[in-house]
Amino acid sequence: MCGIAGFISTKFSEDEKLSVVKAMNDPIRHRGPDEDGYFVKGPYAMGMRRLSIIDLSSGQQPIFNEDRSIGIVFNGEIYNYLELKDILIKKGHAFRTHSDTETVVHLYEEFGTAMLDRLNGMFAMALFDLKKQTVLFAVDRTGKKPLYYTYQNGHFLFGSEPKSFFAHPEFRKELNLHALSQYLAHEYVPAPESIYQKVRKIPPGHYFTLSTSALDQVPETQPYWDLRFEPKFDLSQDECEERIRELLKKAVARRLMSEVPLGVFLSGGLDSSTVVAMMAELMPPKNIKSFSIAFDDPSFDESSYARQIANHFGTDHREETLSPSIMLDIFPAVAQALDEPFADSSIIPTYLLSRFTRKHVTVALGGDGGDELFAGYDTFPAHQLARFYEKVPGFIHSMVHKTANLLPVSTDNVSFDFKVKKFLSGMNHPKEVRNQVWLGTFSPEVQHELLVSPIDQSYERIYSQAISLQKNSPAKSYMDHVVYSYFKTYLMNDILVKVDRASMMNSLEVRAPFLDKDVIEFVCRLPDHLKIKGIRTKYILKKAMAKKLPMNIINRPKKGFGVPISGWFKKELKPLLLDEFSPDKIRREGLFNSSVVERILGEHFAGKKDNRKEIWTLLMFQMWKKNYLN
Repeated sequence: MCGIAGFISTKFSEDEKLSVVKAMNDPIRHRGPDEDGYFVKGPYAMGMRRLSIIDLSSGQQPIFNEDRSIGIVFNGEIYNYLELKDILIKKGHAFRTHSDTETVVHLYEEFGTAMLDRLNGMFAMALFDLKKQTVLFAVDRTGKKPLYYTYQNGHFLFGSEPKSFFAHPEFRKELNLHALSQYLAHEYVPAPESIYQKVRKIPPGHYFTLSTSALDQVPETQPYWDLRFEPKFDLSQDECEERIRELLKKAVARRLMSEVPLGVFLSGGLDSSTVVAMMAELMPPKNIKSFSIAFDDPSFDESSYARQIANHFGTDHREETLSPSIMLDIFPAVAQALDEPFADSSIIPTYLLSRFTRKHVTVALGGDGGDELFAGYDTFPAHQLARFYEKVPGFIHSMVHKTANLLPVSTDNVSFDFKVKKFLSGMNHPKEVRNQVWLGTFSPEVQHELLVSPIDQSYERIYSQAISLQKNSPAKSYMDHVVYSYFKTYLMNDILVKVDRASMMNSLEVRAPFLDKDVIEFVCRLPDHLKIKGIRTKYILKKAMAKKLPMNIINRPKKGFGVPISGWFKKELKPLLLDEFSPDKIRREGLFNSSVVERILGEHFAGKKDNRKEIWTLLMFQMWKKNYLN
């Protein structure tokens, strides 16, 4: 696991290039604290930071082929590299290291860009071909590892995080107002855009090849993989259950490959418990180090379930409690590290869990991807309900809305009034964007009031990604469309970004067995009724794990990794809000309408509305702007 950064330019001497690329590399030291590596020659200035996981003694980067005509700086892990290495050795390739990264170089020699489809892993790469004078940039299928790029004033820059660009003398920071609007709607900036003008990120499962003789002609990214839902499997339910267990066990086994201590995130939910169950079949349970986070607020706390699973399998379990005081202590560090605004508040406990885990291990497995693949979120049955609700007469809609507004406001995690009001807010929007409205914050209508700057706030612009996905989805059924949308938006732009940033801030590698290529491709081809039956989510996964996990874990409702920020905003975090959103400051900055911000805060403080999402989204933007733009 590493961080990469560099640039390609015909300007600067080689000494100047080395000085600049070292400066670009330094801000991502947290991604790879063990060592650094550089290649500077001609137009190339390539750098990396390494977190040593595999081949500790000889896996230093950049890594080259036999005649040093092809090299790479690489971030990630290739889980099937031993299989690929055997194939390449039989074809005559000579290896000088035991690193998975070297496999990629030789695979490119043999197959060119077609080699991307052979990789099973998580990665972001810059592979330079000195003979062809080209550089291949690519990221893994689900975007577990990020890669940003920009062309400015004769220089092509790339890096794992945008903060690397700030060290380059030709980089200019400018706010992308359209990206701000998308952030307010989604709580993140969807790929390929970024919050900075002229800076892009490579979407998951995409690549492009840049010619060093035409740096200003950056080609469009090309897909090399996508979800595939057809043809459906003609298997019995028992056969599907057996196949799911088999594939997950293999996926976990691949991810146990490590030369450093390894553990697992355990929330006590179905997905993380499934990962622990598979680990327990592959290694002595007493050697499994499991980690969880507890909350003082019982509506957010899942620690009892995590302890139950740890006791059930006999893992070496540890937990830490997140209190408001700890939250206040770590919040500045998290905000400071985020060089794009990001408003999923669960990044706070994810950061704390990663920091806690890193004290004991260097690698951790997690359950990310299970909810998206197996239709596990509450919004999946909400889509079922929406199809029925659309047929109800309008006067009943009006009655339901009036009744919902009378519900008492609760600050509990995913409370009943929160779910009802969120559901109804989504029903006011086209079905193509409904999922984004349910998951996000500021609708186009509210943004029209909130934003001072003249920005295109149309549905087509704000929800362009969701609309494009709906038009181009390979899915045939309604529920597969929802899975596809969830996978390509929320999972890739929110969940995996959150886990990457929070874990890498602590130099911890996190691996996701549910996002194994073979698991994804099998589950996507299952029929809808095996994923969600009526309103019962994750139907086939629950059946597959029924004999391996306690039934109360199988049947417990989805809780999520929430944070009790709603109550904190009225107490511990209130002084911060009053400072960041003072009317004079908001008016002086000229982006938001101060009266609208005052109203959002006032409603929340008075208990009239639960505006936790709105406030957190605005707060995280303010913190980003203060740290990275001002």
